[in-house]
Amino acid sequence: MNAGMGSSPQQLVDHLFRHEAGKMIAVLTRIFGIHNLELVEDTVQETFLKALQVWKFGAMPDNPSAWLMRVARNHTVDLIRRQQKFADVSTELSMRLQSETEIAIEQFFLETEIADSQLRMVFTCCHPDLNLEDQVALTLKTVSGFGVQEIAKALVSNEAAIQKRLYRAKEYIREHDVRFEIPSGFALNDRLETVYMVLYLLFNEGYNSSKADELIRYDLCAEAMRLCKLVTEHKVTAQPSGFALLSLMCFQASRFESRLGEDNTIILLHQQDRQKWDRQLIQMGYHYLNGSSTGEVLSVYHLESAIAAEHCLAPDFASTNWPAMLRLYDYLLEQKPTPIVKLNRAIILAQTAGVAAAIDTILDIPGIAGLLEQHYIYAAVLGDLYSRSGNFPEARRLLEKAYDLTPSLAEKKLLQEKMSALTV
Repeated sequence: MNAGMGSSPQQLVDHLFRHEAGKMIAVLTRIFGIHNLELVEDTVQETFLKALQVWKFGAMPDNPSAWLMRVARNHTVDLIRRQQKFADVSTELSMRLQSETEIAIEQFFLETEIADSQLRMVFTCCHPDLNLEDQVALTLKTVSGFGVQEIAKALVSNEAAIQKRLYRAKEYIREHDVRFEIPSGFALNDRLETVYMVLYLLFNEGYNSSKADELIRYDLCAEAMRLCKLVTEHKVTAQPSGFALLSLMCFQASRFESRLGEDNTIILLHQQDRQKWDRQLIQMGYHYLNGSSTGEVLSVYHLESAIAAEHCLAPDFASTNWPAMLRLYDYLLEQKPTPIVKLNRAIILAQTAGVAAAIDTILDIPGIAGLLEQHYIYAAVLGDLYSRSGNFPEARRLLEKAYDLTPSLAEKKLLQEKMSALTV
């Protein structure tokens, strides 16, 4: 986005904050140290306030992003110069400051170094000793430039709870002297798994949003993909599982335009117009899936991406290679024996072994009674299967339960249509 697009200074600053604040926070954290995260966030806020003040009363720069980075860099140089004995800088900067201050700081603002700083921030936010909820909130705040209100909406929480998560995470990092770095050796693989999990959760929340009035959160999906791409592009963190995860995101994102009708109604997979699937994203998905084939690791992301790829390979729903899909789900179930995987496998089983076999499989899921009472998706799938089997009373009971459980207005509308189609 540039100044020539006709945006007001306020709109441009808001847009840039989302896309540039995370980079600036990462770079400045690398300079001042993770223990000075509050100072860093204040500095970034000041930079954007200055942009708003200057741009309101003068011409906006041709390259607003570069202007912001330059202001942040100059402010950093001033801070260091004013306090030559500034104790609260990172060890890395202390070593570089043995040379001329401006040159030392300039090095942190090179494009390759900015990417490295962002990746360090991702790994810091995804420290395995933090609660998973805290990791997600901190990543959205510091890496992705989300405000507290936005995070609360994205994670279907409230602002007070998000503030507590952020405070708890920052206090832990400060008190335990968590290092602002990309780990190495065995620690790298452990932390990478945590990073993958956070990015997977981010994308999934965007793909099937918990918000009542928004089924797809495109901003969350785009941010998860951006960060995953960042992980795969660094020479230290470019691992097969990361490529597989990015591949999965590409395949899933390719179907965005076909998932919702004009009136925000859900279009199920078998009804989707596959001409609307984004072929470029599908090709990228194949590209990254091929890139994930090195090494000996077959992760859950490899298997989930392969499942998504099977859908993309089929010209229409009826042509899907269901036996191959079932084999992939069998492999996935070995690595990820969760109720949701068992549920999804049962949906495929209905295509290969019949609806009755699928129903029996779902009823055999451990704890299914509780799951049916707590999570709408189990009741919705089982209700749909009972409908297909001709057991309309049981189908209606379960679809009504799913209707009561889901917060999504689009899901409610779909369930209402299914109930209306029942003839008891």
